[in-house]
Amino acid sequence: MRKTRFGIVGTGRISDWVLKGAVLDPRFEAAAVCSRSKESGEAFAKSHGISKVYTDIAEMAADPEIDAVYIGTPNSTHHDLAILCMNRGKHVLCEKPMGANAKEVKEMAEAAKASGVMLMEAMISTLCPNFVAARKHLAGMGAVRHYFASFCQYSSKYDLVKRIIAGEEGSPVPSSLNPERCGGALMDIGIYTVFPMVALFGRPRGIKAEVTTCEVPVRLDRKEWKRIDLQGSVIFEYDGMSASVIYSKIADSNLRTEISCDKGIISLDQIHICRHAGMTRRGAPTSGRSSGPETIDISVPMDADEYLCEFKEFIDVLESGHLESSVNSLETSLVTAEILDEIRRQAGVVFPTDQ
Repeated sequence: MRKTRFGIVGTGRISDWVLKGAVLDPRFEAAAVCSRSKESGEAFAKSHGISKVYTDIAEMAADPEIDAVYIGTPNSTHHDLAILCMNRGKHVLCEKPMGANAKEVKEMAEAAKASGVMLMEAMISTLCPNFVAARKHLAGMGAVRHYFASFCQYSSKYDLVKRIIAGEEGSPVPSSLNPERCGGALMDIGIYTVFPMVALFGRPRGIKAEVTTCEVPVRLDRKEWKRIDLQGSVIFEYDGMSASVIYSKIADSNLRTEISCDKGIISLDQIHICRHAGMTRRGAPTSGRSSGPETIDISVPMDADEYLCEFKEFIDVLESGHLESSVNSLETSLVTAEILDEIRRQAGVVFPTDQ
């Protein structure tokens, strides 16, 4: 069996997470790792049994013994790293968000097509077996009337940001909440609520966002401050249906995802990594004392690490002879990026890459 040899770009927490799932696919091989820090790269390589360590991405991209790269670096770096690798003939699995804005995503897609390589956004939500099961059952539930998704998770990074704002901490604002690194709640976790919506229903015809923001210092001398988003709620208009999402890095929520249809409801325990899915069919009208229709468990057992899904889809597509996933398509990535751009525009959040 021929393996797909991956170069891993970035040694942060996300790269560590995804590799634990990737290695469960026997067709996957971690052939090299690239990090700006030699020490960090060597430590990561030792932890994951990787033989080659690079500190120069161009050198990794020139390695003939690497077929594809996984990019798990800060959002602001995805575009340049991906295009460099694709121009040298490497397939690219890029961590979400694929690009910092729609312009970057479009340029990345064009580079993939020009070089004849595969580019896919590593969006786990739409590849989880239970999301796939829910999508299958959705076809028999009649017209969709409303989509609701929530991803609210208090971040300890916000505690650090508050101390930085107050002048009690002299360190840089962490990437996940730093506008200079194209971070923020929307790009970090809000995207998990939007991408599946686009995958299911396409482009909305209207967007109305309410976003909580704050100003953070983007220089250590505190002479320049920029706006970043902390949480948001967004309403989307579609023909015959509506959608709403909430996301936050400053509050928690246990709200599940629901898709309300003419014939009932499809529910997911959480949108980013769905582990349980249910289907409630609408029955005859019931009295106020009735317990109502029964929810049927349509969950699929998840025996393996969830990040296996991303690499399995990527390698499946490559082995099929195609260069684009039908699930995490480039069109879905582009439309999602355009939506995120509009939400940021309404919130007044500007990235350096927007200029």
